[in-house]
Amino acid sequence: MDASTNSLNWFEIPATDIQRAKKFYETIFGFSMEEQEMMNMKMAFFPFQAGSGKANGALCKSDFHKPSMEGVVVYLNSNPDLQTVADKIEKAGGKIIMPKTQITPEIGFMAFFTDTEGNRMALHSQK
Repeated sequence: MDASTNSLNWFEIPATDIQRAKKFYETIFGFSMEEQEMMNMKMAFFPFQAGSGKANGALCKSDFHKPSMEGVVVYLNSNPDLQTVADKIEKAGGKIIMPKTQITPEIGFMAFFTDTEGNRMALHSQK
């Protein structure tokens, strides 16, 4: 792989109730998500700027998507300060399972949470 290429192209967060999951992520991040059905999947897309070269993803409900506390962890960009997002998680129906913690001064901070679907997720920010 070319070193200038993102190692992440796309992510899908499993959902059992796409409306509930969409409301949760829209609430904690303060953005709107567009919905679409394709390939026997219900999807709600995270905001994305075409041609930016950055990875994007969606909430997905299908027979292949099962929410889990195990497996891959997706770190969602919460700059400038993840605490702003973390403070909204429990009010929106999620749960903080590891509060804001410094990784290193250069890398920034992280926190783990569960969403309304039962997925273990993470936040990352520089502050």
